[in-house]
Amino acid sequence: MDIRTETFRTLDELKDFIKKGIPTFYHGSRTSTVIPYEKMDEFGDKHGWEKFTFGNLSSLTPELSLDGSMNQVIRGPITWQEARLFCRAKGRNTMTAPTEELACILSGVATSCTGERCFGYGTLRDQVVRLTYLNHEGESIELSSEKLLINHVLFEDESAKTLLLNYQAEYENYKDFKNAPFPRMQVESDLMIGTEGQLGLVVEGVFNTVPLENVTYIFMALPKWEEDYSIHLDLFERVQNYRDKVYSCELIDENSWSYLSPEKIPLVGKDIVFLEVETEHFESIYEDVVSKVKGLDPESVFEIPESKCRGLRMEIPRAIFEVNTKMGVTKKGTDVQVRAKDFGDLLEKYREMSKIGVPYNLFGHFGDAHLHFNFMPKANEEDKCQQSLERLYHWVKVKKGSPFAEHGIGLLKQHFIKPFYGQKQYDLFSYLKEQMDPKGIFFPEGFLNMSEDSID
Repeated sequence: MDIRTETFRTLDELKDFIKKGIPTFYHGSRTSTVIPYEKMDEFGDKHGWEKFTFGNLSSLTPELSLDGSMNQVIRGPITWQEARLFCRAKGRNTMTAPTEELACILSGVATSCTGERCFGYGTLRDQVVRLTYLNHEGESIELSSEKLLINHVLFEDESAKTLLLNYQAEYENYKDFKNAPFPRMQVESDLMIGTEGQLGLVVEGVFNTVPLENVTYIFMALPKWEEDYSIHLDLFERVQNYRDKVYSCELIDENSWSYLSPEKIPLVGKDIVFLEVETEHFESIYEDVVSKVKGLDPESVFEIPESKCRGLRMEIPRAIFEVNTKMGVTKKGTDVQVRAKDFGDLLEKYREMSKIGVPYNLFGHFGDAHLHFNFMPKANEEDKCQQSLERLYHWVKVKKGSPFAEHGIGLLKQHFIKPFYGQKQYDLFSYLKEQMDPKGIFFPEGFLNMSEDSID
């Protein structure tokens, strides 16, 4: 397969390239876990592709500022780390961030990434004020989060309006999830959020920020979830009513710690759940939540400085990625979110998956019932893992959960997402591609181009 990369240094270069009409997948920092960057030859040959073009946006000029309303204005390949540090220097803070802070924010919009702090602040999608994107002719178009999509010029026609209304009715089943199996499509800016660059290319975003908070990290050592997750569930249930005081509620299981050097592990042989709490509410959270968790030993509760906690949280996924790369395997991990009432059942499903004889780990956004279970297979164990994942996603569909609540679909997860789509989703996807990408130049291999009879 012929793989090409086009790199852009100015917006004008990018606009001129778009006008050429070359089908392209655009990326920023290449941190996506759903695009097989290092195995595109193998992936493309498997699917019969003759060529694939990458559009590298990482060399565009980055611009970062706060507007008069203290919203963050981002242009170009600004990372979450850069945005966070910039805000903090101005006495503000970003409201959400993925674990991998070297990812680019505008790419995160395209994949509708969520990450930590969604427990307290909600998703990135709801922090968008407006977005500017380049359309198929290289023109800049602005979209607002305050204008309903049903009133957009795309839906003036009654038949198009019916397509959208039917689609929105099915989205209602997932409105309380971080991300549904398909994009929200309620306000104008939703055209670019979660559509993975398939309808246009986001080049500017304006996002809400909040005043800089003083936070405390409460770490709690729990038994290994595979052996007994009753304490986990009690803590999960108790923390749900404190989203106004707790920003993050995260799990790192005992298996995950094994990828760090021994001196960095806070406590050997235990799972850890940590809460990021506004410092002024520390006492009340400790009294109302932590101290009441049944079976939790007070001696197993401790604090860790913010910088150390952030470092630990980022190092583990990176270490796991490196191990997979050395083993020569593609990541076999989950991104499942379920309703709170089904969280215990999800842990039980992961317990079943832990018994197939392949090393694994579990970490993620505990308070949101949204965890990442990662198999760590050898090359000859990948099929076994794939079969286990098939069973999991079938269960998720029955439970009406969300299979991919954070990292997008990309290329690697299209096989798993297909059962979650019906004719109402396919009809709207097809209409939007026809209207917004008539030449098929924006990520033509993406999920919006799928159909019921498409081949896996």
